[in-house]
Amino acid sequence: MKAATLQSDVLLLITAAIWGLAFVAQRVGMDHVGPFTYNGVRFALGALTLTPLLLAGRRSGFVAPVPMRRRGFAWGGGVLGVVLFVAASLQQVALLYTTAGKAGFITGLYVVVVPILGLLWGQRPSAGTWSGAGLAAAGLYLLSITETFRMEYGDGLVLVSAFFWSLQVLLVAWLSPRTRPVELAFYQFSVCALMSLITAALFETFDWSAVAAAAVPILYGGVLSVGVAYTLQVVAQRDAHPAHASILMSLEAGFAALGGWMILGETLSPRGLAGCALMLAGMLVSQLWTLKK
Repeated sequence: MKAATLQSDVLLLITAAIWGLAFVAQRVGMDHVGPFTYNGVRFALGALTLTPLLLAGRRSGFVAPVPMRRRGFAWGGGVLGVVLFVAASLQQVALLYTTAGKAGFITGLYVVVVPILGLLWGQRPSAGTWSGAGLAAAGLYLLSITETFRMEYGDGLVLVSAFFWSLQVLLVAWLSPRTRPVELAFYQFSVCALMSLITAALFETFDWSAVAAAAVPILYGGVLSVGVAYTLQVVAQRDAHPAHASILMSLEAGFAALGGWMILGETLSPRGLAGCALMLAGMLVSQLWTLKK
């Protein structure tokens, strides 16, 4: 293995760990503040973390050579920020009712949903995508469907959020080649933060002492999960092998479950563990089938 590839693999593994453990931080943070307050402060910090890269400009190597027209950027980035707000809000509220581990695995379904949503753009998902979707659906049933054949409320919210995360991924894929990625990330984080803080002002009681009490999980979610992990992903995927990247990024769900167990004392039944295994298999099959072909 080339040294650059090995270094990229390590960085992607660290990225997956940061994002997986962020589910724990998101749950702990809501011991003190509401979900919209948490997201508002978190994404504002994430935007601020990207400011040095934004100011570095073309010297940083993170910007595209030809940005799209400013009007198109404003509209595209604004829509992207709204979609991010919906996805993050659904996920954050869901964590009031479900575990970090379950939320991590269900959110990870976006890697299966993205190619299926590609049907709207005339794309044809591969056999691996459909196989992965079948495995993921079976795993979701074992993980979330109760004996009365009802999906638990929190799990349902996370599942809906996974579709919005998928839409966010598709929008980023379309906008990134047409604009400067760091500017786009800064813009979407800022829009999401603003909308979250406005919603928090309308429906939650904002208290600076509560924000201070939640400082550690908020800093983790904003600086590490949004700012640092995003930068690591951009750096790592320059030299990463696509198959390695798919596998390592899928481990985010595993780190969420591990963090929930070690830090929050969350446990899964044998049925739930079997569901997680099937969902992880579905994610990997969906990603690796196309790469192999």
